[in-house]
Amino acid sequence: MAKLSAVANTFTPSPIQQLSLLAQQSNAINLAEGFPDFPAPAHLKNAAVSAINSDFNQYRHVQGICDDVGRMMKQMHGLDVDPLTDIAICCGQTEAFAAAIFAVIDPGDEVVLFDPSYETYESCIRLARGIPVFVALDPPYWTLDANRFMNSFTSRTKAVILNSPQNPTGKVFSKGELEIIAEACCRNDCIAITDEVYEHVTYDDAKHISLASLPGMQERTIITSSLSKTFSVTGWRVGWAIGPALFASAIRNIHVKVTDSAPAPFQEAALTALKSPPEYYDSLRRDYESKRDCIMNLLAGIGFEIKFKPQGSFFLFVELPEASPLSDMEFVEKLIKEAGVVAVPGCGFFHPNSSMKADCQYQKRYIRFAFCKSDATLAAAAKNLGRLQFL
Repeated sequence: MAKLSAVANTFTPSPIQQLSLLAQQSNAINLAEGFPDFPAPAHLKNAAVSAINSDFNQYRHVQGICDDVGRMMKQMHGLDVDPLTDIAICCGQTEAFAAAIFAVIDPGDEVVLFDPSYETYESCIRLARGIPVFVALDPPYWTLDANRFMNSFTSRTKAVILNSPQNPTGKVFSKGELEIIAEACCRNDCIAITDEVYEHVTYDDAKHISLASLPGMQERTIITSSLSKTFSVTGWRVGWAIGPALFASAIRNIHVKVTDSAPAPFQEAALTALKSPPEYYDSLRRDYESKRDCIMNLLAGIGFEIKFKPQGSFFLFVELPEASPLSDMEFVEKLIKEAGVVAVPGCGFFHPNSSMKADCQYQKRYIRFAFCKSDATLAAAAKNLGRLQFL
């Protein structure tokens, strides 16, 4: 009888998607999965409908997206990107990231990434037979310990993974922290692969700086991003990888072998999205900042002490109240049963073997709430959470 591959046997269902399914089945309020439950911008939907009606329904590779992404990189970060050679359009950031890993990681290569981190990164590294090396960020502000980071590099280190603004914490890495990462990459001749999907979602005085914009880094950085978060179209699956031509070409080749092309009508709509005026991005940040403040006030009102205010993304990663005897898993279970609200236990983002972090008790004390939801959803969640009796 046929058997699964060794690597397939190591994978289990995504807890985030399982919780999202549970929310559907139990008619609970879904604050677990990071997808907006409000409409995408009308001008994007109209562009997609127009593309379908114009029969853009077959395999397609739209060069115009690369032109617009290159222009955006110049405007935002001062990067000179050749749209003909340095950009690969993929089926969302997830595929772009996976293809980047497969393009550069060989079996036995070590890949440094931060803890906590989004689950997809480790999975892609293991699929490539690489070895993930987790470097713990220090709670509650998720600061980078320079010595701990530098000491994580060995002769087998091939790449560093950076997600900023970060999921799940909402951290935006400071310029000083980015300089430490850049110095380590240059000193150890390593590649950096970044996930910058929340690049337009920052708050207060925080500013997203692309690692590639630091001296010596553009030639060794692969940037991945997408339309999903900025334009509330997580199901459209249009993303990209940006990097030196050697890397971009390899990523493009892998993408074509796996999926051939991103959805054709949504590629056409991407041309409209990427020409959005600055006012669109300003409005996006204001709206999400209001939602962030709403959920922070909500949770503070039922006993949570918010120690770290998200600087970006649309997640609140919050520690359970000190008086609560519950673990993160126990809290989420009771949250569903007693309030009809679904969140994500933080333990799924942590790794007990994070380098040189002896005290890992906090890893079972965090909960992630997604606040990329409509005002009506957040109001309903507030009403339900007010019924909690176990904090």
